[in-house]
Amino acid sequence: MSEQFSQPLSEHPPRNEDHAPRTELQARLERIRIRGFRSLADVELDQLGDLTVVVGPSGAGKSNFVRFFDMLSWMLRSRRLGEFVARYGGADDQLFGGADETMRLEADLSLRTQVGRNDYRFALSHAHPDRFVFIEEAFRFSRDGLPTEANWRHLGAGHHEAQIVDAGHPSAEPSANRTTAATIVRLLRSCATYQFQDTSDESNFKRRWDADDNLRLRRHGGNLAALLWRLEEEDPEVFEEVCAQIRRALPGLRAFEVDENYGKVTLAWRANWSERRFTTNLTSDGSIRLFALLTLLNLPSDLMPNVVLVDEPELGLHPAAIEVVADSVQALAGRKQVIIVTQSPRLVDALDVDEVVTFDFLEGRTEARRRDRGELQAWLEEDFSNPM
Repeated sequence: MSEQFSQPLSEHPPRNEDHAPRTELQARLERIRIRGFRSLADVELDQLGDLTVVVGPSGAGKSNFVRFFDMLSWMLRSRRLGEFVARYGGADDQLFGGADETMRLEADLSLRTQVGRNDYRFALSHAHPDRFVFIEEAFRFSRDGLPTEANWRHLGAGHHEAQIVDAGHPSAEPSANRTTAATIVRLLRSCATYQFQDTSDESNFKRRWDADDNLRLRRHGGNLAALLWRLEEEDPEVFEEVCAQIRRALPGLRAFEVDENYGKVTLAWRANWSERRFTTNLTSDGSIRLFALLTLLNLPSDLMPNVVLVDEPELGLHPAAIEVVADSVQALAGRKQVIIVTQSPRLVDALDVDEVVTFDFLEGRTEARRRDRGELQAWLEEDFSNPM
């Protein structure tokens, strides 16, 4: 059984600026400080706005920054910090210089809402057998307009999974602390990372996927076919916008097709210049990534997290496609908080931001620094081009 997504063609249509967002941005990540995680001995990003661009050469620690957000997801969304640690080499591998040099991993996060600031901090210590134990976990809410900050609510020590999830659960005793804990968990669970680098023959893009797995685009993009199928059926205006943006970078796209068999779907497409049907196995890596990226960046707000972190979106893309991606990123930043991690000066230039955060690897550790346009240009010319 095959369903074809059809769409009237137009030549390089501009972005539909009249397509209103479904929801307004209600909360944002304001500050994050990470100490002792992999190469991030002590890295702080503050004054985070609608769009933050992190740029650095290969090996500077950008992937470790992304991995920290993955760890948060394992901690708070599924409460499987122990599984994350085991999957990625044990606690020793997560610590800066290993446990012999750094015994604890610490993080402080601040989240801004319309009425105040929510703070969450935790510290993890290396424990036998090569796992983490919490030695501190605390949270607070400081309301705007008050002369002092709120006191911290401490959640104890000695546990192996995040206790803030229990503190904010509806079964917990009703209190202001429960409300604050629930708010922090909800906000941090709504931070999602997206990495579309893997387009190998064994990648999720080229697998048959459950048709019902279409509520959100997964971090690896493997359920792209299922999500496009849902959009075409339930939100054709958004589907047409996605197709229009893809055609700006790939004018030869005629239509997407999704094959459904016994609840599994696969993605294919047709081109203007050929009658052949192109499956993902016959599609270039750059085109597959482009399909996933522009779908993600043009989704309605109710299908997206509040904080969208995209790792190296420029990989495999033609310069013209990078311009289209940058346009979609800027549009998305008007309704969601976006963090772009890149090693592409071209993408940084296309995003046209006043400041960026640069990552350098100096004396065995990642150094983060906020730079304005003038400083960035000098850094790109003097430091970025030098080998690590």
